[in-house]
Amino acid sequence: MFAHILVIEDTRELAELVALYLIKEGLSVDIVETAEEGIQIINKKNIDLIVLDINLPGMDGFQFLSQLRRKYTIPVLIISARIEDEDIITGLGYGADEFVTKPFSPKVLVARIRALLRRVQEIENQSVKVAQTFTFGPYTLYADSCILRKGEEIVHLSIKEFEVLVYLVEHAGKPQSPDAIYNTVWKNTYGDLTTVAVYIQRLRKKIEDDPSCPCYIETVHGMGYRFNLEGLRVK
Repeated sequence: MFAHILVIEDTRELAELVALYLIKEGLSVDIVETAEEGIQIINKKNIDLIVLDINLPGMDGFQFLSQLRRKYTIPVLIISARIEDEDIITGLGYGADEFVTKPFSPKVLVARIRALLRRVQEIENQSVKVAQTFTFGPYTLYADSCILRKGEEIVHLSIKEFEVLVYLVEHAGKPQSPDAIYNTVWKNTYGDLTTVAVYIQRLRKKIEDDPSCPCYIETVHGMGYRFNLEGLRVK
């Protein structure tokens, strides 16, 4: 699986070590030391995945993610020495797809990157096979092209946001537990289930008129989350 990876890391030795392992795996790599340089690369090249440090000079990783998600759905894997739950949740909240804490094994990091790339490919392959279009309210969700539109305007979703939304829409009308969502979207039976709540919150902010009183993604107390079946149409 060929892919173009952008590494944004201000510790040059670490960035070059990561790049070395990625290149050995047949992946193409660009290295930059600041978020500002990263944005320039993204605007010029097709990037398949971003490896991002949080503690950067100038614009930090969280600010970079916030700006990135206004235009792009490129998957992002954070590498950071910050191990507090709040930092991990903040990173996910800003649109990261994975979080790896320092120090880490380069081999493990490459395996995480490969797994994330495979998930992206699986979404694209599944979308081509299903080729379904869902409409609800002013929104149209194109499963075949991983696009959500509100009227003519594209609503930018990260890979994980898209997966969670599609999963809920495909199971509309039926409550889905955080475990079921996590197991399906993250392909893992072990992990922090608060991640699901973070992504539900992010989706509500993007599609609900009033995220505190949602009409599409409902909370079913004691059971999980349910996408409102009323008004949902499938083509």
